[in-house]
Order: sequence, then structure tokens, then C-alpha cells
Amino acid sequence: MGSEVNYAKSGDVHIAYRVFGDGPRDLVLIPGTLSHVELYWELPINQYLLKRLTSFARVVVFDKRGQGLSDRVAEQTLEERIGDVRAVMDAAGSASATIFGWSEGGPMSLMFSATYPERTSALVLCGSFASAKAEPWAVNQEQWSHFLHQIETRWGQGALVPINAPSRRDDQAFVQWFGRLERASASPGAILALMRANYEIDVRHVLPAIQAPTLILHRVGDRTVPIEAGRYLAQHIRGAKYVELPGDDHLLQAFDQETLDLLIDETEEFITGTRSGPESDRVLVTVMFTDIVSSTERAAAIGDRRWRELLGGYVGAARRQLERFRGREVDVAGDGVFAIFDGPARAVRCACAIRDAARQLGLDVRAGLHTGECEVVGSKVSGIAVHTGARIAAAAQPQEVLASGTVRDLVAGSGIRFDDRGTHVLKGVPGDWRLFAVASA
Repeated sequence: MGSEVNYAKSGDVHIAYRVFGDGPRDLVLIPGTLSHVELYWELPINQYLLKRLTSFARVVVFDKRGQGLSDRVAEQTLEERIGDVRAVMDAAGSASATIFGWSEGGPMSLMFSATYPERTSALVLCGSFASAKAEPWAVNQEQWSHFLHQIETRWGQGALVPINAPSRRDDQAFVQWFGRLERASASPGAILALMRANYEIDVRHVLPAIQAPTLILHRVGDRTVPIEAGRYLAQHIRGAKYVELPGDDHLLQAFDQETLDLLIDETEEFITGTRSGPESDRVLVTVMFTDIVSSTERAAAIGDRRWRELLGGYVGAARRQLERFRGREVDVAGDGVFAIFDGPARAVRCACAIRDAARQLGLDVRAGLHTGECEVVGSKVSGIAVHTGARIAAAAQPQEVLASGTVRDLVAGSGIRFDDRGTHVLKGVPGDWRLFAVASA
């Protein structure tokens, strides 16, 4: 992710952009409603998206004018926006590229492709549309005004999550991250101006002029932009390939791993003629599992709403410690956190820090740690070491960070002290296991 932020000059406006990878072909990502060339690419699923895309392309990302790190200007005409794309490509040294637009970035991509066919080697659209106020989407003025009111009153608090990613609306950590993205990307007034401009966009007349090979991707149950909008694009762009993806969420960051891999596989095959799929690596890692003790009883005692708030605070605190100790989040399910580390000492200290942060919230947390070889495929981590770490966590007492003998041996000389907890049988894991509780980290 070590790509610096650069600026392209589009008229008098500075457009922030970054370039990732050095693949044999260029791919320009045109974002949807929100973008921030630094914060946006900090999210693990976005980093995974980049990792897969850069395996076959050099990827250029940018902030639209008025957003993120680009100049905060009021102009938002489609002509100006596609001029910004051209300026970014010029600055990045890209003569021709696959233009990949999602959601609101679709009309920009269509207009750019029709205007600059010599600079568009291919066109990929995901969850996009030609017009918001015409069939087959046809959002009327009353519906649009209600939508804008929701945005204005909740902007900066994850306003777009219930609308674009209903499956994540109760994931407080995700909502908080998205609220941070909203605040960093644009002010309420700026986003409302952009939304009003988007409502007036109609590029249906452009579709017959598209010359580039085109791939249309759309989720079958998309709650924001209905599937009919994607089908309309495919029917009116000559020779377009159309693929329907499973799922309901519109937001790319809410895609499940399997669907995201399918999206990337389709894109790679369309552009290169082959699909390599996610790479599988076997690496030595330290796995960490944490969970809240007696969470069901606690939730019943304080009620669902208060429990969701408390759980969101706990997950947020855990993620801050993962960032501090360079851990990689693999999964957060209910009250459990699963992460991996490339150093066992940092894993031990992170587990202790999460336990201490949870204690300040009035929660008892236990943790389990083990170091072993795992298979890593994209964001998925599997292997006997994962099962072992989970079983060690289940054997821990409240407020205890329990580690295998392997972890204890590997951190020798680090100053971390352990208390011997004796030999245990771990369900489903062969052999007897000597476990050690962290006494001081």
C-alpha cells in the first residue's frame, strides 16, 4: 500500500490520485458517491480488492473534484468530471486503460468511454445506471427529496450504510468507519450538491456510441440500484457482456468474500482472457482469538440496543489495538475477534491490550494464541493452527490470555512472562497441549 498521493491539474482544479502496482495494462477506478484516496484504501477488503486487481493491472485511483483530497470546488458537471479522468490518466502516464466505474461512477465511465474511445481499452460497470429519474430505475422527486433529507440529517454518522448496505447496519464498527469516511470525503452541503447533480444526469443517449468491449456486473437483489438498471445497460450497449452476481447490498465494501472474488474473476477474465483466482499462500502466523465471557447473559440483562452499543465499542477498541500492533483482522463474528500477526510478541501484547480495553467497558474478555502454518487465500485463513488457536481461547478463564507452548518459546527474550497452566486436551486437535497464561506483557 506504499503508494504516494499525487495531484493532476484539470484546468484550475487539483485532482488527488494514487497508482498501485506495475501490471502490463492500466485500470482506472472511478468511484461511486464517496472517495478518499488515503482513508478509503485502509479498509482490509479494499486492500484485498487492490491486491487482486494489481495482480494483472496497474491500478489508478482518484478523488472526484469536491471530495477527499481533491480541491473542494462546487462545479460538478459531467463534462468537468470526465476532464478530470483524462487529466489523471495524463499525469499517471496512461495512454489507454480499462475504465471501471461503480454505482454513481458509472455515468462518468460511460461518458468518458464515448468521448474518448481511443483512451478506453475496455469498460467495466458494477451496480450502475444510465439515469436515476428515468425508467427502469425512475426515482421520483418525492422519493429523492426524502433520500436527501436522510443524508443531510445523518451525514457523518454512517448515513449511507442502511441505504446501501442493509446487512451491515447493525455492525457498529463498520458504521463508525463509514461515518469517518463520510466526514473525510465531503461536507453535508457538498454531498447534497453532488447528489442533486447526479439526479439530473441522463446518459441513455450515450449508450449506442460505446465502442469499447463492455462488461456489466450487477447484484440480483441490489437494494439501491435495481437489477433492471443493469439489464437496461446491457441491452443498449452493443455486444456488452452481462453478469448477475448474488446478494442484496449495493456497497462494494459489504460484498461477501465469495461474491467479491467472483466480481474480480469476471473482470480479470474479461480484460486478460484468463482468470487466475485468489492466490493461496502457506505462511507462519500467530493466530489470536478473543471473545466476551457470558455475552448472552449480559445482552439479556441490558437489552438489545445497549448491547449493540457496547459491542460496537468493544469491536472498535479491538480494531484500534490491531492497528497499533500491526495485526490483520480476519473476521469479527458476534462477540468474537479473529486476527493474525507476523510476530508472536506483538500478538500477545495486542491480546492483553484488547482485554484491558474491554475491561474499561465493563466486559470480561478471554483470548487464545497459537503460532503455526496457515493457508491464506485472500482474506480467508485456514488450517489446523486456526482450530488450535480457537480451542485455546475456549480453554481460557475470564480476563486470561492463554497461549500455546509454541508461542511461549518463540517470545523468549521479549520480557513477556507466563504462568504454567498445565496440560490440556483440546477438542478436535490431536495430542496433549501445554498451555501458558500471560502474567506480564
